[in-house]
Formats: sequence, C-alpha cells, structure tokens
Amino acid sequence: MTPPSLPESKLKNKAVMPSDNASEKKVSSALWGVASMTGLGTVAILVPHLVSESIAVGASSVVALMLFGAAGVTWHLFKKTRTESKQEILLREAFHSVLTPQLITDEKGNLVLANRAFRGWIDLGSKTAEAALSSRFSATPAVTAEFNQVRASLQKGHAGIAELPVVRGGKIIEWRRIVSRPIEGFSTYFHWRFEDISERRRMEKAMHDEQSKLIDFMAHAPVGIYSVDQHGLFRFVNKTLAEWLQVTPEDLVKGDVRLHDVFREAPKGVAAHAIVAGAQGDSRGETVMRRRNGTLFPVAITQTVVMGEDGKTLRTRSIVRDQSPEREWQQALSVSEHRFQRLFAEAPIGILLVDSKYTVMECNHAFHGIIRRPRGGIVGTGMADLIAPPDRKQMMAKLADVLGGKDQTKPIEVKMVSDREVIAQVFVKRFGLAVKEGATGDENGLMLYFIDATDQKQLQAQFAQSQKMQAIGQLAGGIAHDFNNLLTAMIGFCDLLLQRHKPGDQSFNDIMQIKQNGNRAANLVRQLLAFSRQQTLQPKVLSLADVLSELSNLMRRLIGAQVRLEMVQGRDVGLIKVDQGQLEQVIINLVVNARDAMPSGGTVTVRTRNHKQETHVMRGQDDMPPGHYVIIEVSDTGIGIPPENIQRIFEPFFSTKEIGSGTGLGLSTVYGIVRQTGGFIAVDSVVGKGTTLNIYLPVYDEADGPAELAKAEESSRGEDRPGPDLTGAGTILLVEDEDAVRVFSCRALRNKGYNVLEARSGEEAIEVLGKEGDKVDLIVSDVVMPQMDGPTMYKHVRQQWPKIKVIFVSGYTEDRLREQFTSGETIYFLPKPFTLKQLAGKVKDVMEGV
Repeated sequence: MTPPSLPESKLKNKAVMPSDNASEKKVSSALWGVASMTGLGTVAILVPHLVSESIAVGASSVVALMLFGAAGVTWHLFKKTRTESKQEILLREAFHSVLTPQLITDEKGNLVLANRAFRGWIDLGSKTAEAALSSRFSATPAVTAEFNQVRASLQKGHAGIAELPVVRGGKIIEWRRIVSRPIEGFSTYFHWRFEDISERRRMEKAMHDEQSKLIDFMAHAPVGIYSVDQHGLFRFVNKTLAEWLQVTPEDLVKGDVRLHDVFREAPKGVAAHAIVAGAQGDSRGETVMRRRNGTLFPVAITQTVVMGEDGKTLRTRSIVRDQSPEREWQQALSVSEHRFQRLFAEAPIGILLVDSKYTVMECNHAFHGIIRRPRGGIVGTGMADLIAPPDRKQMMAKLADVLGGKDQTKPIEVKMVSDREVIAQVFVKRFGLAVKEGATGDENGLMLYFIDATDQKQLQAQFAQSQKMQAIGQLAGGIAHDFNNLLTAMIGFCDLLLQRHKPGDQSFNDIMQIKQNGNRAANLVRQLLAFSRQQTLQPKVLSLADVLSELSNLMRRLIGAQVRLEMVQGRDVGLIKVDQGQLEQVIINLVVNARDAMPSGGTVTVRTRNHKQETHVMRGQDDMPPGHYVIIEVSDTGIGIPPENIQRIFEPFFSTKEIGSGTGLGLSTVYGIVRQTGGFIAVDSVVGKGTTLNIYLPVYDEADGPAELAKAEESSRGEDRPGPDLTGAGTILLVEDEDAVRVFSCRALRNKGYNVLEARSGEEAIEVLGKEGDKVDLIVSDVVMPQMDGPTMYKHVRQQWPKIKVIFVSGYTEDRLREQFTSGETIYFLPKPFTLKQLAGKVKDVMEGV
C-alpha cells in the first residue's frame, strides 16, 4: 500500500526547509512502512503531511523519529535540533497505543523504539533488546534455536516468523507469535511484533485432545474400519482390523498392501477398491480375510464409496465385522451395543438428539433427572416445549444457526420447563442423521448437551447477596460511628445542662426530652452496629432454658391475648456464650415479628434443641462449618413470606409493614447479633402457612470457661454506678478530634475535680506529653483520628511513659480495637455514645485500679 499524496492546496504557504525530493520520498516510505507494520494504517496517511509540513530529513532523522518515547534515548542522531510536529506526535502516540508489544532494533540488537505494551511485557534492564528476548525465549534448546533462526533471517534481510512459548517456573505461561522484518528502505533496522496467541494455542490443544479421543475411539472400536483409494491402497486402518490381520496399521497404510491382498481369494472382475462386482455407492458383502499367520476368518463388509471433487479419485468408508464364530459374533455385538448405550445413557450430563424439525428423537437418564420428566414425556416432544417461554425464542434461533452450519462458541443459558426452577447451560453440535429410504439429500440433526447450572446460579446469587450485605454492613457501621460522636456530644451536653436545671425548673422537661430522643437515636445506632457486627458485646456463659424462662412472661405480654405462645424446651441443651441482653433482643424481635405476621391470631412456638452438624452446609448465604450447635426455633402460623422477599428480609430498612409500623431494622439486627456471636440463621417459609426461623449458636466448650469469663468481665462497659461519688483528682490528657465531644468531656471531668489537658490529634498529644508527661496520670483518647490514630499514639506513649494508663473511646467495637494490640497490653475501653456518669465512672475505676 502506498502513502496517499497531499493536495497542492495543502502545500501552499508552508515554511519548508530546503531538501531534495529523494530524501522526502525516503522518509515518507520509511515512516509508512513502520506505520503499516505496527498496524497503524490510519495514522500512516499523516506521513506525507509530516514530510511536507516539517523539515526535510534523511535516514538519520527517521531513526530519530523512531526513538521518540524510548526512555533515556535522546536526539543524538539528529545533526540539527528541531521541534516535533503534530504528525510525528500522533504517529508516535499511535505506535505506543498499540496493544501488541512491538519494538524496533538496529542490526546489533540494540533498542531503537519500543511501544508501551512491549515495556509492560518485558523489562530490558541493562540488556540489549535481542539479549532480553533471547533470555525470554530460551525454555528449551529447540525454542532457543528457533528464535536464533528468526534473528539469522533478519540479518540476511528476510522476514522471520515463529510461534514460541514463554516459560516461567517450569510452566508455559503464554505463547507468542513473533513477526519480524527489516524496515523497507532501512535494512539495518528491524521491526518486531509479538502477538499473544495463548488462547489460540489452548483452543488448538483442546481440539487436538478431542481429535485424539476420536482417533482413539476409532482405533479401538469393536469393528474393523478402513478406507482405500481407487487403486485399493489402504489410506486408513484402525487398530482393531490391524490386530485381526496380525499387523499394525502402519504396515498396511505405509506399505504397498492392497485391499484384495488381505482377502483369501481376490475377486475376479471387481475394481481394486470394491468388495463385490458392479457395486456403486453403498455396498455390502461377505468374504474371508487372511491373517499374517495364514489363518482365515469370515467377515461382513459394509462399504461406501465417496468420489473426489475431480470426479476421478475416490475413497471408501468401510466397516468390517468379524463373523467367526456366530456365537462370538452375537456376543461381541451385544457387548458393543451395551457399551455404546452406556456411554449415552449413563453420561453425567443430559443429552438430547433432535432432528431437523427440532423434535426430540432420544434422551438419556441424566436429562430425565434435570427436567424431571419420564422418557415418554420427552421423546417426540418439540424442543421449544422444553424451554421456558422467556428463553424460547433465543434458544430456537441458536438451534437454527447451528443447524444452518454456524459454530457455537459459547454455551446457551436457558430456563427449562420443569416442576422446579432449572437453569441449564446448553452446548449444541450438528451431526448427520441416517437418511431414510426414499429420502433425497442429506439430513442433519442436533445433539444437545445439558449441564445443570441451577446450583451454580444459586451459589452465585448467594455470593452476590453476601457481598451486598457486607457492603451495606460496612456503610451502616461507618454511619453509626459518625452518629455516635454526635450523640455523645448531644447526650453529654444534656447531662451538663441537667446539673444546672434540676427537676421543677421550667427547662428541665425540655432538656429531658432532648436527652431521651438522643437515647432513642443511640438505640437506633446500636441496631445499625448490630447489623454490621460492630457493636460491643459482653458475652457470658448462659443456660438457654434460664434465659427463656425469664423472658416468657414478657413475651406473653408482647404478643397479646389473640396469639398463643408455646415453649418447647429440649433436654440437656448445651450452654452457650453470648451477650444476654443481645440474645434477649434477638428472641423478642423474632417473637414480635411472628405476632405481626398473624393479625387474626395464631400460635408462636419457641423450641430449643441440640444439633450436631456433620458437614459444611449453607445457611442462607453463610457457610456453617461442622460442629455442635444449639438451635432456637421460632415458628408461627401466619401469612408467610413470599419467595421474592426471602433474600431481602435481613437487609436494613427493608420492611413489608405499613409506613410507620416499623423501622425495618428488626431482622437485620437479629442477623448481625447472631453472626457476631458466631452463630447462623436460616429461614423456611410457606405463603399462607407460616414461617420458621432457626438460630444456630455454637455450644460453649467448658474447658475454656474461666479464662473466657474473666476476659468478658474485664471488657464490660462502665454503666451508671449506684454510688454517688464520682469525683476524683489527678491530671488527664483528653485526645479527641471531634470538638463537641472534646469540649463536653473536658467540662465533665473538670467538674469532677480533675485537671484536664486537651489535644486534637495524636501528634498534638505527643507534643503535650513532651511538656507535661510526668504530670499526666491518665489518657482518654479516641481511636479513629486523622493521621496518627489512637492505637499508634499509644505505642509511642508506652516507649517513653509506660506507666500512663489509657482509656480508649470509640463508636466501633472493643474487639476491633484489640485486634491492633498483640503484646498483651492492658486496654481500657468505653464505647460511644456515653453519658457524663459513664465517663466519670470509667475514669474513676481506672484511676483507682478497680
């Protein structure tokens, strides 16, 4: 392809430096050649513009153009400095944007120009380009030799092409097709292109494997198979027939043995390829073949003669059946039929044979299992009737394409008509049907392979739901953390106001309303934290029977007179380690939900029992491992949950109740508490009959009892204390980036008699300690702060002031905080939001060593 010319109108009024026409043509041709070899046909049209609108350059300028973009390479080949034109920039950028690795080298193998794809593919380091490539293509001596052959071809001025593997760690990681050629007009510069052909090689290997299977099948078929040409020379013989003749297939195919040579007597007046006289097309006959050792055996031969396109050459497709003796022949036939029937009938995937009118001719047992229909309800049925209506049109169009000769590249995913939801991946292959007597032309059919993908799709949906719940949980946890800071300040300042406005004051009720609504908001935040599994738990070893006994009266009051509550306690139910308050909330939420599902009354049943899980099992979207569990079952006789809502009932703010009847956080809170406790939850519901929710909690191992109990007691939060004296003395450093929380906390602690130093960040706290460190008795610090967070600050403090105690405050869980400490440090924790009394009480406990 030659570069297009620029119209004369484009050449007017251009500042062109003196040059000779030969130089311009040489530059144009070289750049055109590079652009063409790199696949930049569109950009190549700019080459004449470049020549006409810039300075005329010689061969050295072309090399300089090639060097654009090469890191560390300068314009040293230019005899004269000039400005890079738009066309040169466009050509260079287009060359670099090609996704296939490409480069240009000189005759010594040095890099002249490499695009970005090449630099991302291989790191040259200090090596020359060809040395780096030689190292890359050196998996075996044969690979090295073939690459060297490409290099040798270039040196001789010829193009070189090779397909070579790239090996890493003893394994082939990819295949590359190397195309290299000298640049036209610049024979000492070579263009290289490295195409990724890994997928093609994989496909070729898969095809080769399939062909090998077919060849193996043909070779070991229970009948003899051969093909001869018009001269009677063998062109193909399977292993079975060769063994019958006591030779190898190569002896017959590569030798000069003819068909009639293996017969006991050569038939007279018969063509060299024929078995009976006067036969044209299909023929059948019986004869006797001779083995190498001279023994004979009778055979029946069925043969088809296929003429070549030239009308002169031919070949046969011949099947040989051994007929000696009759009993053995019948037994062999029975075994053969049984073998092929098993291959079809007992295949692990569903198989359908469909004729050209898309009517099912045959099906195997696996397909019965997929679609759950008897054979009589499948064979003779139109293919369209087996496909669900939404997918029927697409499926039939694909079948028509394959029947028309198009290859199927991807499986077709369809829903089947069945008594259950069935999703299948379908592979379709065309095959020739036996032509019926009296029919004209060839008739094709389809073989459909069905893989049941229902479970896989369900797992994918469960995984997607799990990811969705996790994302919502992270979002809810982050929102809850921010709200906890706001609520801490709101409730705290209310406590400060209440110290000045006692009962009877006209502002007292207003302040109490603000505080009560703040506490309600705090409860909502705790529910969000429960869903996101980031709330602070106080686990204790409990007997489930005791918890339910204490809750029974409360639950009866909650469900009302119209609903009957039944409690069925299992025998010897194991102990569990949970937060008692959170467990009670879970049970109450489930019972209240059951009540709301029975507006006309009904029965709520709460059962407990032990359960031993032998293997992994999916509970909702969670994988429950084997082990011993205690089951809490809450069932109702209500309206049930529609199938489309089952997957959403644990999402926060999802509710089917009327607006104002609920927050949509009840079941999401249940889910969060159960999962944070280490348990699992499963739902079973039938519309119109009721719903059953099973909670699986791991049985507590009493061998770990004392240590776990002690740890749980240490991590308990500082609740309001019965003693009135929360005053104290000492110096406290308060580190908090939220201004409102810091102001409230400082005032609260100063009111209790403490000397309080303030810091807005971890860095500022380190500076304060540098001046007042010897006076500080206690640090109260937020956990999450910009730049230096609380735990990082604490590690700095321990190095210089190891005796200073630290209380961390956070809207996240204590467990999340403790994950950052692995050296056995004594950590004190106060969750947000906290009241003035809780803050003062926790500080006094730590200061006094309680």
